[in-house]
Amino acid sequence: MDSVALYFALAVIVFVAKLLSRNGVGVLASFISPYREAREKVRQESTNFIEVFVSAPLQVCADRDVKGMYAKAFAGEIKEFTGVSDPYEEPENPEIVIHTDQEEVSASVGHILSYLENRGLIEARPKSGFFVRPQFRERVLEPATTRP
Repeated sequence: MDSVALYFALAVIVFVAKLLSRNGVGVLASFISPYREAREKVRQESTNFIEVFVSAPLQVCADRDVKGMYAKAFAGEIKEFTGVSDPYEEPENPEIVIHTDQEEVSASVGHILSYLENRGLIEARPKSGFFVRPQFRERVLEPATTRP
């Protein structure tokens, strides 16, 4: 995806996020945004923007790639592939940094939830056990095999 397409995609994300946010809906958006300038624009146009830098070495990303996209990018078959043939500008001051090559997913999730709790953006979880809001307990805790 070229930089013009990336900027357009981010503009759409920001538009929808702003629409939801001004109507009292919390928004969590996940997207590849390789350029600092684009992320800064999103930050300026958003409410409660929190940048989470999900950090992993390039080789770890390639090793996790079940579709083989990195192998194709390394071979030159995919042009403008972020981090390989197209730059990725690491955030300079993200609010949260997650090192996915050094910790389990549950630890990463815990860091993010703690940050949100400390800022008063979500309700604090009980200190022990797995917390699920009462109205969702039956669905969340049922065996995965019974889900549609």
